Amino acid sequence: MSKVTLKTPEELALMRSAGRLLAQVFSYLDARIEPGISTMDINRWAERYIVDELHARPASKGQYDYPYVLNASVNHVVCHGIPSETQLLASGDIVNVDITLEKNGFIADSSKTYLVGDVTPNAKRLVDKTYEAMWRGIQAVKPGATLGDVGHAIQSHAERHGYSVVREYCGHGIGREMHEEPQVLHYGKPGKGLTLKEGMVFTIEPMINMGKAKIKTKRDGWTVVTSDKKLSAQWEHTVAVTATGVEVLTLRDDEPIPTFPDDSRAQPLSGEAPQVR
Repeated sequence: MSKVTLKTPEELALMRSAGRLLAQVFSYLDARIEPGISTMDINRWAERYIVDELHARPASKGQYDYPYVLNASVNHVVCHGIPSETQLLASGDIVNVDITLEKNGFIADSSKTYLVGDVTPNAKRLVDKTYEAMWRGIQAVKPGATLGDVGHAIQSHAERHGYSVVREYCGHGIGREMHEEPQVLHYGKPGKGLTLKEGMVFTIEPMINMGKAKIKTKRDGWTVVTSDKKLSAQWEHTVAVTATGVEVLTLRDDEPIPTFPDDSRAQPLSGEAPQVR
């Protein structure tokens, strides 16, 4: 494994700025994602807002020769859904929008699964529990913890509620490059794996399936779907390991942070009430 780069306070400040801007992109999209729009509409709106309003760069565009600024993954698409003029969102759909943004040389990465119109209770439950699983992982982050602790927190929450965790894709270190070390698995065993240190920055982005974990890639070479065509949901944040816990660099305004009163093992977020921006 390549060396994990610890970010300096100055670098973290720049990453925090990029994260705040990316959070604004999702706030901008919140009122626009509705039945009848195309996934290419989402791509256009995000690109225009990032470039014209935020004076930043859509970091995904051109990465690995990818021509768009985001992925839009609908229903049984696990990840890497390609924006399309002909794919119109319908009431009852769920769509994960995954966006990266670069500002002043540093990249932030985040995704959100939207409920489009009136979705079924089962679809909403999957999205909600995936969100909780991500936060289980986030709240396991602190100096001295391990990546196995993070993965176990996510996996155990998802499986406790009857879902499966996609294993072929994982979170990743991030900074000047979109993909850095370490790889952050969304399953694992407590106490195993890399020990976390202050200054590490990485994404936590579990993909949780309603059915089996098995996936396949479509002929376009990008789009990943569930093999059983059952729904999949994903959420993602970029986080930094602080001296006492974790800071969520891409936290959105008014974003609810779940609590888990049934399980005292969940670690509280560190710092000021809490230390997330």
